[in-house]
Amino acid sequence: MKNLSIIILALAAACTIACSGNEAKYEVSGNNAPDDGSVVYLMDRLSETPIDSAVIADGSFKMKGKAEKDAFLSVKIEGWDWTFPIFNDGKPVQINLADSTVTGSELNTRLSEYDRQEAAVINGFNDFAKAYMALPAEEREAGEAEFIAQYQERLESIGEDYVTIIEDNMDNLIPVAFIQNIPVLAGDEEFNELMNSGAPFTTHPYVQAFRTEYEEATALERAAEESKQAIVGQKFLELEQPDPSGKMHKLSEYVGQGKWVLVDFWASWCGPCKAEMPNVTAAYKKYHDKGFEIVGISFDREKEPWMKAITDWDMPWIHLSDLQYWNNAASDIYSVKAIPDNLLIDPNGFIVARGLRGSKLEARLAEIFK
Repeated sequence: MKNLSIIILALAAACTIACSGNEAKYEVSGNNAPDDGSVVYLMDRLSETPIDSAVIADGSFKMKGKAEKDAFLSVKIEGWDWTFPIFNDGKPVQINLADSTVTGSELNTRLSEYDRQEAAVINGFNDFAKAYMALPAEEREAGEAEFIAQYQERLESIGEDYVTIIEDNMDNLIPVAFIQNIPVLAGDEEFNELMNSGAPFTTHPYVQAFRTEYEEATALERAAEESKQAIVGQKFLELEQPDPSGKMHKLSEYVGQGKWVLVDFWASWCGPCKAEMPNVTAAYKKYHDKGFEIVGISFDREKEPWMKAITDWDMPWIHLSDLQYWNNAASDIYSVKAIPDNLLIDPNGFIVARGLRGSKLEARLAEIFK
């Protein structure tokens, strides 16, 4: 929840199918523009730098020059959110700025059609999410489960769309424009399968750069997770924070005192925490009388929403927080960099598991209290 991973494309060092040292002429023109005087940029998507520019006059513009053959480019207009992806295949490209259509080579015409098709789907998805967020709080809460289900279903559908586009174009470079969406929307397995297919797009510098950065980011996330799990098997570390009344408590008051204790890291503003809480509550009610306790450590920064969530989410256990948001002392002591997170600690104070969510928490407690 704390941060979304951002993949930043780096310059590719190796020359591949689209980095042969060969240049091709480009000619990009546009008409029916509503804003005279706006600057149009021809951007290199690999380096994210402009390679040419023009000023719209009398509703039109034109840019001519040379660039790497098959380079992945885009046309960006000052003040517009929309960009027009193209490949420098040496053939003229014309953009109708009134309806955002692109014509030219078969490759760029098809790329434009796919781009507008998916933009419409994504705009619909965003409208769906905005409509839900605009509902009164009571209606949002009542319809949250249905919204989450539809949200996931729509995301999966968008991922399937991108996979279909790529699979339908394995003999050309169109997948270059869409491959970066695959890991998040369709998963690593699908991404690796496509990247190992030997298709022409897999050796394009833009794709190679994305793959390198994605694998590096994944390795960092894996290392961070391994670092978090390294605490399993160790004695718990002391932590002192106030309860809702302001009274200070040490973790050792509850941990290592003969009970199994789940130290649960959460926050009232954390959507996944709220989605997970029914599982935690069910576990507490089922096993509390058998010797199971929960100590909630909130990463909130204000008392009122913290208290409200404790009541509204049905959390009848021990609660502590220094209300320091991500500067909560637990963040450093237990390397909590994302929530929800938790530690399961045995009666002697040793950490036996971390990150038990959903059925994993129930399964582990069932084993303990069988």
